[in-house]
Amino acid sequence: MDKPYGEEKDRSSAPDFEELSRNVARLIEGASQATAAYLKPLQEQQIPPGLSNDAAEIVKSLGRVAETWMKDPQKSFEAQSRLGTDFIHLWSSTLMRAQGQATEPVAKPEPKDNRFQDPEWSENLVFDFIKQAYLITTRWAGWLVENAEGLDERTRHKAEFYLKQLSSALSPSNFLMTNPELIRETMKENGANLVRGMAMLAEDIQAGGGELKIRQTDPGNFQIGVNIATTPGKVIFRNELMELIQYAPTTEQVLKRPLLIVPPWINKFYILDLNPEKSFIRWAVSQGLTVFCISWVNPDAQHAEKGFEHYMREGIFAALDAIEEATGEKKVTAIGYCVGGTLLAVTLAYMAAKRDKRIESATFFTAQVDFTHAGDLKVFADEEQIRTVEASMKKRGYLEGRNMANAFNMLRPNDLIWSNVVNVYMKGRKPLPFDLLYWNSDSTRMPAANHAFYLRNCYLQNKLAKGEMEVGGVRLDLSKIKVPIFNLATKEDHIAPARSVFVGSKLFGGPVEYVLAGSGHIAGVVNAPAKPKYQHWTGGPVEGGLEEWMSKATETPGSWWPYWFSWTKEQAPKMVPAREPGGGKLEPLCDAPGTYVLAKS
Repeated sequence: MDKPYGEEKDRSSAPDFEELSRNVARLIEGASQATAAYLKPLQEQQIPPGLSNDAAEIVKSLGRVAETWMKDPQKSFEAQSRLGTDFIHLWSSTLMRAQGQATEPVAKPEPKDNRFQDPEWSENLVFDFIKQAYLITTRWAGWLVENAEGLDERTRHKAEFYLKQLSSALSPSNFLMTNPELIRETMKENGANLVRGMAMLAEDIQAGGGELKIRQTDPGNFQIGVNIATTPGKVIFRNELMELIQYAPTTEQVLKRPLLIVPPWINKFYILDLNPEKSFIRWAVSQGLTVFCISWVNPDAQHAEKGFEHYMREGIFAALDAIEEATGEKKVTAIGYCVGGTLLAVTLAYMAAKRDKRIESATFFTAQVDFTHAGDLKVFADEEQIRTVEASMKKRGYLEGRNMANAFNMLRPNDLIWSNVVNVYMKGRKPLPFDLLYWNSDSTRMPAANHAFYLRNCYLQNKLAKGEMEVGGVRLDLSKIKVPIFNLATKEDHIAPARSVFVGSKLFGGPVEYVLAGSGHIAGVVNAPAKPKYQHWTGGPVEGGLEEWMSKATETPGSWWPYWFSWTKEQAPKMVPAREPGGGKLEPLCDAPGTYVLAKS
């Protein structure tokens, strides 16, 4: 039976060479199967091998850095001397250790770096040298990018991002012969770990249609609607783009004003309903809110022309109409998460222009409206790359789900890519079941028109912030939005950085409550009060810079959820008897979580 991460096998360290030989033969056979799985789609589509667009971007960006240093021979010599000096210190330290003298490391891993935790990385002279040489070299390369003179900030950002990818990929922890833990494990198992890993590699390449779909968790342990996304409710409305779920109440009285959640379509909505302990939706219901949530369709070719206006009209507006039919209420509180928040801001600006007042207060979870300081995903959004994406989407009518999944994984390569490569494909261990990683791997496609609009108008041209974006024939002005705003950012967010959300807060025309949560884009949002992991900061008006705001803000341990609910209740405190799904004019279509969420990419 395959063993999960962390489970050790009791074997002697001496290998059985006969078994090792058999496993080498099996490994070669498995490698052939993995290669065949990779080559099959290329052969079927007659695609010639060549340099990928990503590889070309890496070469171009890092080449620009090299050019800036080579222009000045003196500075180039000083940079090389800096690296040489560090290696002289490393050689000296290593020789002293070889003679039995105690020395301090020349380069230490960061405290949160889990790649070099095995004691042999420090105790074994050879592996300690390899580790430190890697750290010295990658940090020197990072210094070159940071200190390259005359480099525009966009190119510097791209170079930093791509260097992080290369540094993560070339870590000695990723290779059998330079990782003491992998060598030890392979000897103990006579190579059986590599055979298991190769078999899973072939399976995952096949599952990815010729591209590796990295196994991050064991999907067999999860079933949507059974042990994930289980909050009771009913789908009360469905159209081409979304299903609307109304959740069953758990209190006798509820707030009169319903809550509409607009999740991102880049991922599936159940990030807010992972399990009963982590579910924001379940918790909101328990506080006395009538919760409605959009579940977006996983689009295909027939949705190619669905753009932002369609998502506004057939998404948010259709949901508002359905909520009125279900509850009799014309006015709602709304939440928009990530790109769902960007869509909500677009919708609010459109509604302000049309004097439509059905949304009376709005909350944004890690959502951007100003993309000046957008996160690492901005690396993929220059004119040339967007044209490449548009050309690819034109062939199918949508962006493949794995494209965005790969981009998100690249934001944390050590945690989401290489740790899994080592544990699954080299140690041969099936990953432990983890609901968050199951959701992360349950990717969705994007309609061509929608995604192209988003990339060009937001990431590339920042039109929403500039007041230049047009939707449905209306030029959008965020300053016309006067409803109260609760704007949540997270401190370590690489997708919607806290600074970006803070700057965007200044564009709204009404009162804004900016709140900063600990951790990142997902964990900072999914931080339940029952088991809080992170703190949050609250403060006064959104003025000055983020650092200035932080210096005056109040830090509170634990979840921000109760603070948000108090803010929400203050907007409309009136209570009414609880509403059951299907109690209004709309008959339930099926049980939550519905059917759209089940579609795989």
